[in-house]
Amino acid sequence: MRNKVLLSHTAVPLRRFEDAEVARLAGALDGSRPRATVATVILTYRRPHDLRRAIDSALGQTFRDQVVMVVDDGGGLPGDLPDDPRLSAVSLSRNIGVAGVSRNVGIRLTASDYVAFLDDDNLWHPGHLETAVSRLREDPADGAPRPDAVYTAMRRVTPDGTLRDILSVPFDRSAARNNSFLDPNPLVARRTPELHFSRIRRGKEVAPREDWEMIFRYSRRHRVEHVPVPTVDYLVNPDSYWTSWEQN
Repeated sequence: MRNKVLLSHTAVPLRRFEDAEVARLAGALDGSRPRATVATVILTYRRPHDLRRAIDSALGQTFRDQVVMVVDDGGGLPGDLPDDPRLSAVSLSRNIGVAGVSRNVGIRLTASDYVAFLDDDNLWHPGHLETAVSRLREDPADGAPRPDAVYTAMRRVTPDGTLRDILSVPFDRSAARNNSFLDPNPLVARRTPELHFSRIRRGKEVAPREDWEMIFRYSRRHRVEHVPVPTVDYLVNPDSYWTSWEQN
Protein backbone atom coordinates (compact mmCIF):
# COMPACT_ATOMS: atom_id res chain seq x y z
CA MET A 1 0.00 0.00 0.00
CA ARG A 2 2.85 2.37 0.85
CA ASN A 3 4.43 1.71 -2.55
CA LYS A 4 1.15 2.37 -4.33
CA VAL A 5 0.62 5.66 -2.50
CA LEU A 6 4.16 6.94 -2.97
CA LEU A 7 5.19 5.38 -6.27
CA SER A 8 2.05 4.71 -8.32
CA HIS A 9 2.63 7.86 -10.39
CA THR A 10 5.72 6.16 -11.88
CA ALA A 11 3.61 3.32 -13.29
CA VAL A 12 1.60 5.47 -15.73
CA PRO A 13 4.42 6.42 -18.15
CA LEU A 14 5.92 2.93 -17.77
CA ARG A 15 2.64 1.32 -18.82
CA ARG A 16 2.54 3.60 -21.86
CA PHE A 17 6.11 2.65 -22.70
CA GLU A 18 5.32 -1.07 -22.28
CA ASP A 19 2.26 -0.84 -24.55
CA ALA A 20 4.23 1.04 -27.22
CA GLU A 21 7.10 -1.45 -27.10
CA VAL A 22 4.76 -4.45 -27.37
CA ALA A 23 3.11 -2.90 -30.44
CA ARG A 24 6.46 -2.03 -32.05
CA LEU A 25 8.11 -5.38 -31.34
CA ALA A 26 5.07 -7.41 -32.35
CA GLY A 27 5.39 -5.79 -35.74
CA ALA A 28 9.03 -6.84 -35.90
CA LEU A 29 7.89 -10.41 -35.18
CA ASP A 30 5.51 -10.20 -38.16
CA GLY A 31 2.55 -9.87 -35.82
CA SER A 32 2.78 -13.53 -34.80
CA ARG A 33 3.38 -14.38 -31.16
CA PRO A 34 5.68 -17.40 -30.73
CA ARG A 35 3.53 -20.22 -29.32
CA ALA A 36 4.26 -23.38 -27.30
CA THR A 37 3.18 -25.09 -24.10
CA VAL A 38 5.74 -23.00 -22.16
CA ALA A 39 7.02 -19.53 -23.00
CA THR A 40 10.33 -18.77 -21.31
CA VAL A 41 11.12 -15.09 -20.83
CA ILE A 42 14.81 -14.26 -20.39
CA LEU A 43 15.65 -10.77 -19.16
CA THR A 44 19.08 -9.43 -20.13
CA TYR A 45 21.16 -6.28 -20.06
CA ARG A 46 24.80 -6.05 -21.22
CA ARG A 47 25.88 -9.56 -20.22
CA PRO A 48 26.49 -11.26 -23.59
CA HIS A 49 28.52 -14.20 -22.24
CA ASP A 50 26.12 -14.89 -19.40
CA LEU A 51 23.15 -14.54 -21.75
CA ARG A 52 24.47 -17.23 -24.08
CA ARG A 53 24.88 -19.62 -21.15
CA ALA A 54 21.36 -18.85 -19.89
CA ILE A 55 19.89 -19.41 -23.36
CA ASP A 56 21.77 -22.70 -23.70
CA SER A 57 20.35 -23.88 -20.37
CA ALA A 58 16.83 -22.96 -21.52
CA LEU A 59 17.09 -24.55 -24.97
CA GLY A 60 18.77 -27.61 -23.43
CA GLN A 61 15.69 -28.56 -21.40
CA THR A 62 14.41 -32.12 -21.60
CA PHE A 63 10.95 -30.56 -21.99
CA ARG A 64 11.12 -29.40 -25.58
CA ASP A 65 7.71 -27.81 -26.19
CA GLN A 66 8.72 -24.26 -25.39
CA VAL A 67 9.58 -20.95 -27.00
CA VAL A 68 12.26 -18.69 -25.56
CA MET A 69 11.81 -14.93 -25.71
CA VAL A 70 14.89 -12.86 -24.83
CA VAL A 71 14.09 -9.27 -23.84
CA ASP A 72 17.08 -6.93 -23.82
CA ASP A 73 16.60 -3.82 -21.70
CA GLY A 74 18.06 -1.48 -24.29
CA GLY A 75 21.68 -2.57 -23.89
CA GLY A 76 22.03 -4.30 -27.27
CA LEU A 77 21.90 -7.97 -28.17
CA PRO A 78 25.00 -10.00 -29.11
CA GLY A 79 25.11 -11.08 -32.73
CA ASP A 80 25.92 -14.75 -32.16
CA LEU A 81 22.82 -16.10 -30.44
CA PRO A 82 21.93 -19.75 -31.14
CA ASP A 83 20.19 -20.55 -34.40
CA ASP A 84 17.13 -22.29 -32.99
CA PRO A 85 13.57 -21.84 -34.30
CA ARG A 86 12.28 -21.75 -30.72
CA LEU A 87 14.36 -18.63 -29.91
CA SER A 88 13.30 -15.02 -30.46
CA ALA A 89 15.16 -11.96 -29.18
CA VAL A 90 14.07 -8.34 -28.99
CA SER A 91 15.56 -5.10 -27.68
CA LEU A 92 13.66 -2.31 -26.00
CA SER A 93 14.09 1.05 -27.71
CA ARG A 94 15.89 2.40 -24.65
CA ASN A 95 17.07 1.24 -21.26
CA ILE A 96 14.14 1.42 -18.85
CA GLY A 97 15.71 -0.20 -15.78
CA VAL A 98 12.44 -1.71 -14.53
CA ALA A 99 12.61 -5.52 -14.60
CA GLY A 100 8.84 -5.90 -14.35
CA VAL A 101 8.21 -3.88 -17.53
CA SER A 102 10.78 -5.89 -19.51
CA ARG A 103 9.33 -9.20 -18.31
CA ASN A 104 5.80 -8.01 -19.13
CA VAL A 105 6.90 -7.28 -22.68
CA GLY A 106 8.17 -10.85 -22.99
CA ILE A 107 4.95 -12.28 -21.59
CA ARG A 108 2.82 -10.23 -23.95
CA LEU A 109 4.88 -11.07 -27.04
CA THR A 110 4.38 -14.83 -26.55
CA ALA A 111 1.45 -17.27 -26.45
CA SER A 112 1.50 -20.33 -24.20
CA ASP A 113 -0.30 -22.25 -21.49
CA TYR A 114 2.50 -21.57 -19.01
CA VAL A 115 5.20 -18.94 -18.57
CA ALA A 116 8.66 -19.42 -17.06
CA PHE A 117 11.32 -16.84 -16.24
CA LEU A 118 15.11 -16.79 -16.33
CA ASP A 119 17.57 -13.95 -15.77
CA ASP A 120 20.73 -13.80 -17.85
CA ASP A 121 23.11 -14.56 -14.97
CA ASN A 122 21.27 -17.69 -13.81
CA LEU A 123 21.04 -21.24 -15.16
CA TRP A 124 18.44 -23.99 -15.29
CA HIS A 125 19.26 -27.66 -14.81
CA PRO A 126 18.14 -29.75 -17.82
CA GLY A 127 15.08 -31.14 -16.02
CA HIS A 128 13.75 -27.85 -14.64
CA LEU A 129 10.76 -27.40 -16.96
CA GLU A 130 9.93 -31.12 -16.99
CA THR A 131 9.86 -31.15 -13.18
CA ALA A 132 7.63 -28.08 -13.00
CA VAL A 133 5.24 -28.94 -15.84
CA SER A 134 4.79 -32.51 -14.58
CA ARG A 135 3.67 -31.15 -11.23
CA LEU A 136 1.36 -28.62 -12.86
CA ARG A 137 -0.32 -31.37 -14.88
CA GLU A 138 -0.47 -33.96 -12.08
CA ASP A 139 -3.72 -34.62 -10.23
CA PRO A 140 -2.94 -34.50 -6.48
CA ALA A 141 -3.52 -37.77 -4.65
CA ASP A 142 -5.62 -36.03 -1.99
CA GLY A 143 -8.10 -34.72 -4.57
CA ALA A 144 -6.97 -31.11 -4.18
CA PRO A 145 -6.99 -28.86 -7.27
CA ARG A 146 -3.96 -28.82 -9.51
CA PRO A 147 -1.60 -25.94 -8.78
CA ASP A 148 -1.59 -22.92 -11.07
CA ALA A 149 2.07 -22.23 -10.41
CA VAL A 150 5.01 -24.11 -8.95
CA TYR A 151 8.49 -23.04 -7.98
CA THR A 152 11.40 -25.39 -7.46
CA ALA A 153 14.36 -25.12 -5.09
CA MET A 154 17.36 -22.94 -6.02
CA ARG A 155 21.07 -23.57 -5.53
CA ARG A 156 22.46 -20.14 -4.68
CA VAL A 157 26.09 -19.96 -5.80
CA THR A 158 28.79 -17.31 -5.57
CA PRO A 159 30.70 -16.06 -8.66
CA ASP A 160 33.53 -18.57 -8.05
CA GLY A 161 31.04 -21.46 -8.15
CA THR A 162 30.87 -22.07 -4.40
CA LEU A 163 27.49 -23.24 -3.14
CA ARG A 164 26.19 -20.68 -0.66
CA ASP A 165 22.95 -22.45 0.23
CA ILE A 166 19.85 -24.10 -1.20
CA LEU A 167 16.69 -22.02 -1.00
CA SER A 168 13.79 -24.43 -0.59
CA VAL A 169 10.82 -23.00 1.31
CA PRO A 170 7.28 -24.46 1.08
CA PHE A 171 4.73 -21.91 -0.02
CA ASP A 172 2.92 -20.18 2.81
CA ARG A 173 1.08 -16.99 1.91
CA SER A 174 1.21 -15.63 5.45
CA ALA A 175 4.97 -16.18 5.61
CA ALA A 176 5.40 -14.67 2.15
CA ARG A 177 3.84 -11.45 3.36
CA ASN A 178 7.01 -10.57 5.28
CA ASN A 179 9.74 -12.95 4.09
CA SER A 180 11.45 -12.88 0.71
CA PHE A 181 11.75 -16.48 -0.44
CA LEU A 182 9.89 -16.04 -3.76
CA ASP A 183 11.78 -15.53 -7.03
CA PRO A 184 10.73 -15.86 -10.68
CA ASN A 185 13.73 -17.93 -11.83
CA PRO A 186 12.37 -21.24 -10.44
CA LEU A 187 8.73 -20.30 -11.15
CA VAL A 188 6.51 -21.78 -13.87
CA ALA A 189 2.98 -20.35 -13.83
CA ARG A 190 -0.24 -20.77 -15.75
CA ARG A 191 -0.83 -17.82 -18.06
CA THR A 192 -3.74 -15.78 -16.71
CA PRO A 193 -4.53 -12.02 -16.74
CA GLU A 194 -3.03 -11.79 -13.23
CA LEU A 195 0.37 -13.00 -14.44
CA HIS A 196 2.04 -9.64 -14.87
CA PHE A 197 4.65 -7.71 -12.94
CA SER A 198 4.21 -4.38 -11.22
CA ARG A 199 5.20 -1.37 -13.30
CA ILE A 200 6.06 0.78 -10.28
CA ARG A 201 9.62 2.07 -10.46
CA ARG A 202 11.44 0.64 -7.46
CA GLY A 203 14.86 1.68 -6.23
CA LYS A 204 17.00 -1.02 -4.66
CA GLU A 205 15.87 0.18 -1.24
CA VAL A 206 12.16 -0.36 -2.00
CA ALA A 207 10.62 -3.67 -0.89
CA PRO A 208 9.05 -5.87 -1.87
CA ARG A 209 10.70 -6.32 -5.23
CA GLU A 210 8.41 -6.65 -8.23
CA ASP A 211 9.01 -10.42 -8.52
CA TRP A 212 8.11 -11.15 -4.90
CA GLU A 213 5.08 -8.86 -5.20
CA MET A 214 3.88 -10.56 -8.39
CA ILE A 215 3.97 -14.09 -6.98
CA PHE A 216 2.32 -12.98 -3.74
CA ARG A 217 -0.41 -11.17 -5.68
CA TYR A 218 -0.87 -14.11 -8.09
CA SER A 219 -1.37 -16.44 -5.10
CA ARG A 220 -4.40 -14.43 -4.00
CA ARG A 221 -6.57 -16.26 -6.56
CA HIS A 222 -4.25 -19.03 -7.78
CA ARG A 223 -2.84 -22.10 -6.09
CA VAL A 224 0.96 -21.93 -5.74
CA GLU A 225 3.06 -24.91 -4.64
CA HIS A 226 6.72 -25.62 -3.99
CA VAL A 227 8.63 -28.56 -5.48
CA PRO A 228 11.64 -29.20 -3.20
CA VAL A 229 13.97 -30.27 -6.01
CA PRO A 230 16.92 -27.97 -6.84
CA THR A 231 16.67 -27.23 -10.57
CA VAL A 232 18.08 -23.68 -10.74
CA ASP A 233 21.56 -22.26 -10.17
CA TYR A 234 21.05 -18.71 -8.92
CA LEU A 235 24.10 -16.46 -8.96
CA VAL A 236 24.60 -14.41 -5.82
CA ASN A 237 25.98 -11.64 -7.98
CA PRO A 238 27.58 -8.59 -6.31
CA ASP A 239 27.28 -6.80 -9.67
CA SER A 240 23.55 -7.48 -9.98
CA TYR A 241 21.48 -4.74 -11.59
CA TRP A 242 18.47 -5.76 -9.53
CA THR A 243 19.47 -7.17 -6.11
CA SER A 244 21.53 -5.58 -3.34
CA TRP A 245 23.18 -8.71 -1.96
CA GLU A 246 24.88 -6.81 0.85
CA GLN A 247 21.37 -6.46 2.33
CA ASN A 248 20.56 -10.19 2.11
